Amino acid sequence: MDSSRSPHLLLLLLAAVLAPSSAGVIRLPSGKVGARACAAPPDPAAYDRPVIGIVSHPGDGAGGRISNGTATSYIGASYVKFVEAAGARVIPLVYNEPEERLLEKLSLVNGVLFTGGSEKQGVYFETIKKVFQYVLDRNDAGELFPLFAQCLGFELVSMIVSKDNNILETFDAQNQASTLQFPSYSFEGTVFQRFDSDLIKKVSSSCLVMQNHRYGISPKRLRENDELSSFFRVLTTSPDENGKVYVSTVQANKYPITCTQWHPEKAIFEWRKPMIPHSEDAVQVTQHFANHFISQARKSPNRPPADKVLDNLIYNYNPTFSGKISKSFEEVYIFS
Repeated sequence: MDSSRSPHLLLLLLAAVLAPSSAGVIRLPSGKVGARACAAPPDPAAYDRPVIGIVSHPGDGAGGRISNGTATSYIGASYVKFVEAAGARVIPLVYNEPEERLLEKLSLVNGVLFTGGSEKQGVYFETIKKVFQYVLDRNDAGELFPLFAQCLGFELVSMIVSKDNNILETFDAQNQASTLQFPSYSFEGTVFQRFDSDLIKKVSSSCLVMQNHRYGISPKRLRENDELSSFFRVLTTSPDENGKVYVSTVQANKYPITCTQWHPEKAIFEWRKPMIPHSEDAVQVTQHFANHFISQARKSPNRPPADKVLDNLIYNYNPTFSGKISKSFEEVYIFS
């Protein structure tokens, strides 16, 4: 080797050894290429964060006084947080407000959520029927307007669609974590399209969702009812404590309507029941459902006046800590 070149070669070899590996390195554009400041939308009403209307349930939600016998109603704060976790805001649809007030609030939202609970008759049921028809009418008019109904919400929708107030069956699925079983693995266009294959396997074999209901509908009864079987596609089923199978997730065939018999909001935001799963996988399931619902609401063309929205947001109310006395909720919003 030429001794005059030795120092130069040694430096090259040393640089090669010390140079960081390029594997896994993301190379960004140099200089200011692509950098820019983004201006606010010219129309303040054209926001990207949709607003969801949540129907309140009779009672206070804290002390167990849940019936139509009182003018008080509530919304569990976990439902509000479920919506907020996907980037939306909430307007409370107080079930016993005058109809004109309810319609005014519905004109300000981009979708609706029906909560869990127990009331299946009276003013509350009539309000649910009116809001459900409003959802159908908006979609029939060509405006995408989603509905997400949970537990009692799914039960009431089943009663409305089937035109049979006695369509429900009894199940032993209170305070129970369960799996979700898939009668079909065709997920295109459904909420489960967001799940990777590993999470699908986990939710099929591990108890990642929270059930808390005494009523529901079996796959057989749903299939045998022409109205229900033509309206809904069954996405999942689940077994109760005795192995009796009920429909646990459905999606409407022609409308942006998804219903669950289980409670996706609880895995992240509720701690009153010892069987509520709080694992990272359970949280992912919840987040996928929230994101799916709000992604549909983002497609709503409704752009109400921003000041009207602000005047009606749930932020105008204070949540009440109920975790020390309630068996269901850490916090509730109470309307009286």
